[in-house]
Amino acid sequence: MTKPKIVSIFSGVGGIDFGFEKAGFQTVFASDIWDRACESLKVNFNDCEVVCDDIVNIDFKEIKAKHQEIDGLVGGPPCPPFSKSRFYRTEKDRGIDDIDGFTTVTNYFRAVEELEPKFFFFENVHGFVFKPHKAALELVEEESERLGYKIFHKVVNAADFGVAQTRQRFICIGVKKELEDFEYPNPTHSNPEKPIKETLPWVTCGDILSDIDFDLPEDEKMQAGSKHKDLLKLVPPGDNYLFFTKERDHPNPVFKWRSRYWSFLLKLSPNRPSWTIQASHSNNMGPFHWKNRFLRIEEIKRIQSFEDKHIFLGNYREQWRQVGNAVPPKLANVFAEQLILQYFNNYECKRHNNSRQKRPEVSSY
Repeated sequence: MTKPKIVSIFSGVGGIDFGFEKAGFQTVFASDIWDRACESLKVNFNDCEVVCDDIVNIDFKEIKAKHQEIDGLVGGPPCPPFSKSRFYRTEKDRGIDDIDGFTTVTNYFRAVEELEPKFFFFENVHGFVFKPHKAALELVEEESERLGYKIFHKVVNAADFGVAQTRQRFICIGVKKELEDFEYPNPTHSNPEKPIKETLPWVTCGDILSDIDFDLPEDEKMQAGSKHKDLLKLVPPGDNYLFFTKERDHPNPVFKWRSRYWSFLLKLSPNRPSWTIQASHSNNMGPFHWKNRFLRIEEIKRIQSFEDKHIFLGNYREQWRQVGNAVPPKLANVFAEQLILQYFNNYECKRHNNSRQKRPEVSSY
């Protein structure tokens, strides 16, 4: 049974690739510019060609010639030019006015042009659709039209698809014009405070961390908050620095309302999903564990829906960056399953028939 082949770019540690392989795709080529991420890719994807290089140097025609046909292209151009933090930093270029933003998006579509895949999966931060970044979305639309693809895009919340994290991401699916329209998968979960019929409640941090939530000797060195560590201890689980403001009726206000980033002194609650795990680790920017310490790598892996068996190389900060930069595999898997269902009927039928002949396995997704 031949699996549909995908090429992965801006791969990072392979969050998208894990999700797509779980659905039945085969990653034949992956690339990233960061050597540490590439080392982790090589450990986790033994049968995949991994190239550590700038995307501008990659010859996609050569990749296609080697594999005859490429079914899909997946990847998310680096997000800083389109991020919410860049939105407020007016001293820096943003969107495709930023040279990195322009170069990565245009080279993504160079890959589409040279590989001619049946579909592409393009991911980025919520800020990609902000009005100041309008030119970036227009570029995606124009390049898709020029190359003969119709696109379907929206901002989705990873928590709505079973990830224990309220991580909003822009997902764009492009398919060749002769194919049927892509149908966005329906959410499987919803906010229990605003439940949607026929969905499960959001997965909480407590749900996924309870079996590894035990104290370790090294926790003493993992205390978070830096010079604000004593304040962090007073923040209730699920709250942040706003707890110490006049507007929240604190008897001795310490901070002004909305004077800091939302994640400042942000503490997880075991009763709700995590907020977005950022790529950069910080002493006073959360989310932090409800026990007032930094999260362990094993914990943020689960929050991002990686399996425990997935390996990340490097020191603590390097592993954190790899995990924080990734697309949650479970979120990617939802879209991969839909692509298999709609556009790879022969493979889906064979997979279904084979699954009936053997005892079904319980998926961690």
